[in-house]
Amino acid sequence: MSSVIRHTSTPTPASAPISPPRERAVPRAPVDPLWRSVLGLFLRRRRLAQGLTLAQVAGIAGVSTQYLSEIERGVKDPSSEIIAAVVGALGLGLVDLTEGTTGVLLDSAPASRTVPGGPVCLSGPVALAV
Repeated sequence: MSSVIRHTSTPTPASAPISPPRERAVPRAPVDPLWRSVLGLFLRRRRLAQGLTLAQVAGIAGVSTQYLSEIERGVKDPSSEIIAAVVGALGLGLVDLTEGTTGVLLDSAPASRTVPGGPVCLSGPVALAV
C-alpha cells in the first residue's frame, strides 16, 4: 500500500523571500485643473450670480438640463458650439469667457505659481509709469 504524504510548510525566516524596501511617496508638482472643470465652475458661478436655474439656461442654449449640469460639474467636454450657446444664454461673449476662466485659474493657482507683486494677466489698455 502506498500512502500519500502531503507536506505543507511555511517558509522559515531564512528562506522567506525578501521584499524590496517600500519607496517613499515623492511629492508631485501641482497639476493644473482640466479645462472642462474650469469652464464648468465659471459657467455655474455666472449662472448662479444671475439667479438663473439650470433649466432656464439649458432651455435658452438648446441643451438638456442634464447635459448642462454635467458641463458645470466638469464631467463633459462640450464642443465649441455648445460652449458658445451656453455662454450666449448667459448673455456673455468670448471675452467674458476667457477673462472669467482666467480668473478661475488664478483663484485655484498654488501660491508658488503666482507672481509676487503684480497681476499675471492684464486686460485692456495698459499704461506703464516711468
